[in-house]
Amino acid sequence: MRVQICAVGRMRAGPERALVDDYLTRFDRTGRALGLGPGTLIEVEDKKGGGMMGEAPLLANATPPGALICVLDERGKTKTSPEFAAMLASWRDDGRRDLAFVIGGADGIAPDLRAGADFALSLGKMVWPHMLARAMLCEQLYRAASILANSPYHRA
Repeated sequence: MRVQICAVGRMRAGPERALVDDYLTRFDRTGRALGLGPGTLIEVEDKKGGGMMGEAPLLANATPPGALICVLDERGKTKTSPEFAAMLASWRDDGRRDLAFVIGGADGIAPDLRAGADFALSLGKMVWPHMLARAMLCEQLYRAASILANSPYHRA
């Protein structure tokens, strides 16, 4: 199952970018044998400044046709890392070819896009900067693959 992270804004070189690249590389290596990956980051930018309503069609167009859509949203469901791993495995085992995680910009995700998603995931009760949320999601993808591979990375 291919995994896309569709996000608003362009990451510059820096610590968040380094974390995203590192964890996506780890996810690809660990997930390949499990039928997970590759993981890719697709960045969109609303140059017209339309906020969440302007970003929504860009995000929708960035998701592969037929992909399972999981939005990151503070109103979404929280999962433990093992629960997240099990959810990924379940989606993979259901025959999903593509999974798209959608991360909005500073104003969040448009209500219509959020309502049309298959799942809404929260990274916790706190709100995180969208650039940091990317790094956190990538780490959890790698952690999930590690859990499914029974590797020692996840110790709980």
